[in-house]
Amino acid sequence: MTVRIVVVGAGPVGIRFAEELLPLISADRVTVTVIGAETADPYNRVLIGEYAAGEVAASELTLTTAAGLPGVDLRLGARAERIDREAQRVVLGDGSTIAYDRLVLATGARPIIPALDGLHTVGPDGTGLDARLTAGVCVLRDLSDAAQVREVVERGGRVVVLGAGVLGIELAMLLADAGVTPAVAHFGPIPMPRQLDRGSASVLSSALASAGVTLVPHTRAEGVIVREDETGERRFRALVSSDAKHIEGDLLVLSCGVRARTELAENAGLRVGNGVLVDSALRSWTDERIHAIGDCAHIADPELHLHEKRVPGGPNGLVGPGWRQASWLAARITAEVTAELDAEDHAPFPEDQPGVVVLKGELVDLVSAGDVSADPFAPVPAGEDAPGIAVWADPEHGTYVKMATRGGVLTGFVAVGMPRTAAELSVLYLRGGELPADRSLLLRLDDADEVEPVSGRDATLCICNDVTVGQVEDAIDDGCGTVAEVGGCTRAGTGCGGCRARIAELVHAHAAATA
Repeated sequence: MTVRIVVVGAGPVGIRFAEELLPLISADRVTVTVIGAETADPYNRVLIGEYAAGEVAASELTLTTAAGLPGVDLRLGARAERIDREAQRVVLGDGSTIAYDRLVLATGARPIIPALDGLHTVGPDGTGLDARLTAGVCVLRDLSDAAQVREVVERGGRVVVLGAGVLGIELAMLLADAGVTPAVAHFGPIPMPRQLDRGSASVLSSALASAGVTLVPHTRAEGVIVREDETGERRFRALVSSDAKHIEGDLLVLSCGVRARTELAENAGLRVGNGVLVDSALRSWTDERIHAIGDCAHIADPELHLHEKRVPGGPNGLVGPGWRQASWLAARITAEVTAELDAEDHAPFPEDQPGVVVLKGELVDLVSAGDVSADPFAPVPAGEDAPGIAVWADPEHGTYVKMATRGGVLTGFVAVGMPRTAAELSVLYLRGGELPADRSLLLRLDDADEVEPVSGRDATLCICNDVTVGQVEDAIDDGCGTVAEVGGCTRAGTGCGGCRARIAELVHAHAAATA
């Protein structure tokens, strides 16, 4: 019997899942249909900022084409309107239907659009999805948004970014590097408050100011000023805050966070929390024939939380965990279809620990993971164990490292301007490893070439694709002479792109050694 698999979502996670099933397709064990709302070939949305700033071409974003997915029924420009669970069919916008035995939701996330006076949003289906905004305002989630940013970049205009999270700061750095004058307005006192403490935020802020990025903290955005252009269209001119600040620009980019796209699941009667609720087998709590992966998946144990109104946890917004979910689910389905194991015998999807955040950009090296909020000098309540905190700060030279431990085990860190130290801390964090007793050994990694990291070839270089230093070195030894060629062989550097500089170092070192 051939198993019919339908995937809703042609983004990086949905496409990775389909790629992993190609052997089953060629063996006529499954059929796979992928539904994508956009008309463009599937592309890497993680690099949309680089494309918007003119750093990469559209062709470099492409994940695959229909020819690259032999046997897959890739339906682009199609929208899944409804799931008919009783008939096991997906109803498309044109009224046609696709039958399934397994349905995989990879619908990703949608941007949060704040309520601002003067900002008009029009959604085609009344849900706010794919909303059309006032001219001169965008959210930078797809190619059409990126086209608006590129137009302003090409004419050297001014861009206002609302939101100082990871994506907002990355975009500002890219724009500054492209010669645009960006201003980042945010509500709190520091940028990236979820990832940084006060010290690291101060060093980052100084680096951004030196690069020409204006940070506007303590900004409670309340509205936008619009004016009619020569065609009579209302167009953005300035962001207005509650204290009457006017931040003028040619374009406003909303970077205010995202929420899982769960409307399709909710309308089908599936239980949702901060995403589509799935168990450790990535199966919907409500219907075991339906799975969810990526930014729309909220993994939680139904035995523990079934009767709770609010289920803890949710998607973490990183592409790496989504890819791991896609590969794991494909492997599980492969094992079931080939009768290698019973559906209930497969080991559960391994729980992802909080991800390592790598700030992309040439202006500053910044890596953060875990909780770094603890104050090393704060008093400790009686009966509680104080976390171990080690801090190194050299603001004059733009470097800062903070490490938090419990029982010697690294539980969080932030490193600014210390790329090799950050790489070693990332390995220790992901392994749940202990820090050396002499913490200064880690700091010396960025100062002396003779100091070798303890992790060696087993260190994870590409976090998104879980590729080690050794695997990249082996690919280079086998003839890969560019970052792109290494990516083609190992997938390293094809996710967020934060490891490309390190891959380039290894490529250049190999070339120098063999010259």
